[in-house]
Amino acid sequence: MNLPADSALILAALVLIFSILWPILKLINSGKKTPFLPPGPGGLPILGYLPFLRSDLHHQFTELAGKYGPIYKLRLGNKLCTVISSPSLIKEVLRNHDTIFANRDTTVAARIATYDFNDIAWSPYGSQWRNLRKLFVREMLSNTNLEATYNLRKEEVRKAVKEIYSKIGTPMDICELAFKIDLNVIINLIWGGKIQGERRDRILNSLLPVLADMLDLLVKPNISDFFPVLARFDIQGVAKEMTTLLERVEGITKDAIDERMKNPSNKMKAVVTKKDRRTDFLQILVDLMQEEDNKESLGEAQIKAMLINILVGGTDTSSTTIEWVMAELLCHPKVMEKVQNELNDVVGLNNIVEEFHISKLEYLDAVLKETLRLHPIGPFLTPRTPSQTCTVGGYTIPKDSTVFLNVWSIQRDPLAWEDPLEFKPERFLGNTTKWDFSGNNFNYIPFGSGRRVCAGLPLAERMIRYVLASLLHSFEWKLPEGEKLDMSDKLVMALRKKIPLTAVPIPRLYNSDLYE
Repeated sequence: MNLPADSALILAALVLIFSILWPILKLINSGKKTPFLPPGPGGLPILGYLPFLRSDLHHQFTELAGKYGPIYKLRLGNKLCTVISSPSLIKEVLRNHDTIFANRDTTVAARIATYDFNDIAWSPYGSQWRNLRKLFVREMLSNTNLEATYNLRKEEVRKAVKEIYSKIGTPMDICELAFKIDLNVIINLIWGGKIQGERRDRILNSLLPVLADMLDLLVKPNISDFFPVLARFDIQGVAKEMTTLLERVEGITKDAIDERMKNPSNKMKAVVTKKDRRTDFLQILVDLMQEEDNKESLGEAQIKAMLINILVGGTDTSSTTIEWVMAELLCHPKVMEKVQNELNDVVGLNNIVEEFHISKLEYLDAVLKETLRLHPIGPFLTPRTPSQTCTVGGYTIPKDSTVFLNVWSIQRDPLAWEDPLEFKPERFLGNTTKWDFSGNNFNYIPFGSGRRVCAGLPLAERMIRYVLASLLHSFEWKLPEGEKLDMSDKLVMALRKKIPLTAVPIPRLYNSDLYE
């Protein structure tokens, strides 16, 4: 029996509607809901939002949050990215789903610089990463070890103070000055103070430009990262350039490793007292590589990757932080006066700063924390990649997508901070536990939180505070005649000053012998 044409059309329409509604009704009846992706701006075919990105990404992402909310998405080439700008949602990521979000968003440059992710910073979350981090924290950055290596740090800081004194009245680039101090300290810690003279100068002069170039490449936008299918062509030459730079660093690190392994007296370090071993990061790593029975033994690639981590992570972020602190103090003379009065009271103008003074410098600590609130070195920390699809804030975050945590935005949120754009160190006085760097307060996480909180934090805290205290205690600092201070920033590997800070040192101490 043939249906009339109208009836056939009606029946076909009913079948179509039922086929569309049935899966939805089935989900509703089963009590399950599939969360949608977050809202977000559109983009162009293939390219997505890439053509619209600005260089001031931290400002742009904060503006987009004002339009689309505290969690939104955007597509950058083949990458689906989610930006989160809320303390409660960041807490979901870093505490409730910490294991899922424990992987870094990897890049071609990072893969090469870390010998295929054999380091602490970029290694995927798992047993290898846990072992590397445990070794780094236990063997190198324990309180006992850091106390044992104090003289190595002090030696380099005193050399720097002496050099500055020899250039009194001369404008100095503060970031460059701090970078050299930090690099000298790191070289001292890696080699245990055993590298001196011309050889040390060669290493220092070789590393200075290479590390700066490596840092730039690590953050350079790379077509290969946004379109992995094109990675084999290395269109921008990032992979080739990073490989060349790595070979230059290898000329230093590999020779040092080989020397330790061939020298019988150094091989015996494994059975020497622990106090001796603690003064030499490189020997610790070589000893662990030679302990074949040890489950934590390291390969050469891992040692070289960890040395890169220490050299890069221990210099750029610390020197940039010191520059921002000095810039804020020059912007706020009354705050500078309070800091130096505290140094006068705690240290005195007839003494030099020692590390045991640092815990008593509460106002300087507040100045550092307030600086990192306004100028977090990593405004998005290091972007994360979820190991499985999960739900955050009621939205789906797909597996292997990229997640930006907008720390810069939450640390300037008027709902959490009174006068958020004002520089007020006093807000950090009186409750050091609430406002520490551990990452437990999600309104303030300049060094991250959870499993991937900055591994080098114990050393960074000591170095930044000690260098700052020494510079501010030993010298008055003034801007060069006729120069105005520009506080604008630029985002590269770290959030740096757009125009480098230059300042003129003037002696403060009563006795010139204290500069020797």
